[in-house]
Amino acid sequence: MYIGDLHALAGRIWLNFWIVQSWFEQGLFSDEKTGVEFFEENKDMIQAKPFVKWVGGKRQLIKQLELLFPKNFNNYYEPFIGGGAVFFNVQKKQSFLSDINEELINVYQTIKTQPKKLIQFLEKLEFTKECYLEIRSWDRVPNWTKKYNEIQRAGRFIYLNRTCFNGLHRVNSRGEFNVPMGAYKNPDFIQKENILNSSKLLNKTEAVLEVQSFEHVLDKAKTDDFVYFDPPYDTLSETSNFTSYNQSSFGRDMQQKLAETFRELDARGCNVMLSNHNTPFIRELYKWFNFKIVKARRNVNSKAGGRGEVEEIVIFNY
Repeated sequence: MYIGDLHALAGRIWLNFWIVQSWFEQGLFSDEKTGVEFFEENKDMIQAKPFVKWVGGKRQLIKQLELLFPKNFNNYYEPFIGGGAVFFNVQKKQSFLSDINEELINVYQTIKTQPKKLIQFLEKLEFTKECYLEIRSWDRVPNWTKKYNEIQRAGRFIYLNRTCFNGLHRVNSRGEFNVPMGAYKNPDFIQKENILNSSKLLNKTEAVLEVQSFEHVLDKAKTDDFVYFDPPYDTLSETSNFTSYNQSSFGRDMQQKLAETFRELDARGCNVMLSNHNTPFIRELYKWFNFKIVKARRNVNSKAGGRGEVEEIVIFNY
């Protein structure tokens, strides 16, 4: 089908154009009728959504971002996967999803391969202060990841993410999760249906999940692939210091290294897009490329006056 036909079909079946295009490109159906039947039969899988909250996640901006996606591309890469909002929006086969956060990637891998066992583990947990503190304390033991299996660790990650303050993932210099419990009435940390649907989606798109730093995207990305970077953001001020979610900081030296990777991908003909705070430093790093300013709401601040809209810059080379 042509692009115009896909747009019309997306409108009729109330689905995102990018999702419709991605599934048609896989050659699973030959015409509109079989396509509509596929979308009806797989509606729950297609409507899967991020299973973890993520500071700076792109769910609130996805409608603005999708207007900036390249019109056509081959494979999809997201080296800072986080909550994966763009992946869930694009649903591209094949997708390469990575992050340096081992526990986060373990969650994705467990949901892909053992969703039912993960759900069974989560169903045993309770939303109480005692349970929260016990689960949070696991990483206070040396080599704690060897004490617990991948299902227990994935369950811990999701439980803490869905019950801690604002879904903030933060560890101290010793790698210990140190976010307090959130003030929720009845948080859905089990997410049974969404985990099952997300598992189907990760398998159907044959998503490749890897623990690795962003520069390794250069090992595989080729001409006409699409790479989206959503790194820890540049600081808005000298006193704004939340730039990492693991033991390693992501300072301006890393921002410069990321810009070098961006330029190398551009040189090999990849479609590259990146989100960051709209600061003079970031604008200077990417001054040769196109950009769009978008508004995002910032909620992670202990003081109400520190919350509100903030400008983000979306940089792209096409």
